Amino acid sequence: MLILLPPSETKRDGGTGAPLDVTSLAFPRLAPQRRALIRALKSLARDTEASVAALKLGRTQLGEVARNRTITTSATMSVIDRYTGVVYDALDAPSLSEAERAFAHEHLLVHSALLGPVAALDGVPAYRMSHDSRLPELSLKKHWGDAIARALKPVGGLILDLRSEGYAALGPAPVRPDSVYLRVLTDGDDGRRRALNHFNKHAKGAFTRALMQAGRDFATVDELREWASGAGWRLELIEGKPGELALIV
Repeated sequence: MLILLPPSETKRDGGTGAPLDVTSLAFPRLAPQRRALIRALKSLARDTEASVAALKLGRTQLGEVARNRTITTSATMSVIDRYTGVVYDALDAPSLSEAERAFAHEHLLVHSALLGPVAALDGVPAYRMSHDSRLPELSLKKHWGDAIARALKPVGGLILDLRSEGYAALGPAPVRPDSVYLRVLTDGDDGRRRALNHFNKHAKGAFTRALMQAGRDFATVDELREWASGAGWRLELIEGKPGELALIV
């Protein structure tokens, strides 16, 4: 089983790990793409005004540019500890046991716009770049799309894609029966199902935490749904949309 999570624009400062080594990350064959983006982002960071525009920063976020200037020399931190925000508050990685964190490292990927898919305990620096950032003369979709799709294609077992559509577009998951895109929906008072915003992110984080604590390597969607039913989660196939699964909250 492999779970794909979106990253967060907000990240913790600091870290105690050695500076970034792209060959130590999950999918080391993506190292050339990672190095190219790091060079481009560091070059952009020399120009504060250009960085503000490319990264869509506010005037109170100039510290993000400084972070990008030092991405190759600053300390690193485990992926699931580095990211903050609604998804990661609900995941609450620091409170997971050592066994649960080890399970996460084997089965959980976070899709970074800068580094591509990285494993839960991979060491990454603080940086600022999103799926819709516009680096000079570089399209993130073209840069990442085929490379990430090739990296994910041979991955066996269940693939559960919890990424936002923006990140999923940077590297599509394989199209096959045991690879599904998860949407968070709710039943409205009028009987219609709707997507959620804030609670969508919270549900993804909480559901991922439950999976890490369960510690089961599900091979199929049916196995996952059977477990979810007993664990108090509602997972349903979406009619007319093969390859999509709904988490009903």
